[in-house]
Amino acid sequence: MAFARVNGVVLHHEVRGPATAPVLVFSNSLGTDFRIWNDVVARLGDDFRVVLYDKRGHGLSEATPAPYRLDDHVGDLSALLDHLGVTSASVVGLSVGGLIAQGLAARHPDLVSALVLMDTAHKIGTADMWNQRIDTVTLKGIGAMSDAILERWFTPAYRRADNADFAGYTAMLTRTTVDGYAGTCAALRDADLTRSTAALKMPVMCIVGDQDGSTPPDLVRSTADLVGGSRFEIIEGAGHLPCIEKPAETARLIEEFVTRN
Repeated sequence: MAFARVNGVVLHHEVRGPATAPVLVFSNSLGTDFRIWNDVVARLGDDFRVVLYDKRGHGLSEATPAPYRLDDHVGDLSALLDHLGVTSASVVGLSVGGLIAQGLAARHPDLVSALVLMDTAHKIGTADMWNQRIDTVTLKGIGAMSDAILERWFTPAYRRADNADFAGYTAMLTRTTVDGYAGTCAALRDADLTRSTAALKMPVMCIVGDQDGSTPPDLVRSTADLVGGSRFEIIEGAGHLPCIEKPAETARLIEEFVTRN
């Protein structure tokens, strides 16, 4: 395990692959840690130098007091990549990780060579929705809303009682720190990247699961429509986390896009 104090927070991270290979950075979603990418990364072989990390308040990274700003998360990733000596990378971001990726690309366009935005958008949800989540998790804990979250995350076929993986990802969600979850909800509430994302010039691909209940295909398509020349792909039989339900298709799309760009 590797830890680094950057931007005022300790981040858990891992680097895999040859030192001379093109860098591919993964930023994960709300209520998860970087293990959600394992099955995707395993299919990429040694073609990339992969950077994985847990954003603040998630996984083994430090949970600073809530609330957070999107700029905090963007600054964390920027500082981590600087710490690792990364000067050029393709960035894959899922859900809030996609907003972090968009923010990083807008702030450091020379650093981000290509973007893969998965199950995300330039703006997600409403202030009332995020405030309600913040109040619930603060007063009652994540368990009080975990069933509703998991219904948006996964297809009915995946949410089987006999699916041990589903039980594991349920535990990942419910063990997220309250500060990490509520703090990142505040970052999502206050983030609107419409203008900065519309101004992006690097290659962009948007991917979404056809059964995503958190950021449905039409929302993700609206983000793709902001960026001239972007690519839009729907993964059949997946919810909000195609990297878990459909890792082979997810890896194929990422590798094909990044290799061409």
